[in-house]
Amino acid sequence: MVSAAGSGTKFTTRALILLGVAVMLIASYTTSVHAWWQQRSEIAALEAQNRQSEAEITELEDQQRRWSDPAYVRQQARERFGWVMPGEVGYRVIGVDGELQGQASTLEEPEVAPRKPWLERLWGSVEQAGADTADSDAPAPTPKKPALETDE
Repeated sequence: MVSAAGSGTKFTTRALILLGVAVMLIASYTTSVHAWWQQRSEIAALEAQNRQSEAEITELEDQQRRWSDPAYVRQQARERFGWVMPGEVGYRVIGVDGELQGQASTLEEPEVAPRKPWLERLWGSVEQAGADTADSDAPAPTPKKPALETDE
């Protein structure tokens, strides 16, 4: 009977060792599969970005080709700025309110400088306030003494 109990214990020990090795192999392969999956998704995202960039390049090349054509440049000058060729007469319709009617050329809005964070603006105002008094070369004006009135 002792041999039966001894063989059962050896089987359990071997099973635990085998189970431990299997868990380690699964953990090892899981990290590899995870890295592979993550790389595949990054590759897919980069390929989509490449396709988008190629489409933008194609569009810009087409636009460059159009601007190389003198007829297109003349057409754009007529549409955008209301230019006319020598000998032609250009007309603009002005409404009752004094505004141009129809297509009027407009300039794009100027770019607005990005607003600084509040802490930088605060510190800038402190530096500016200190610079106003420190940078002035003229001496500070001395207050005049009031004239004393005498009763004589």
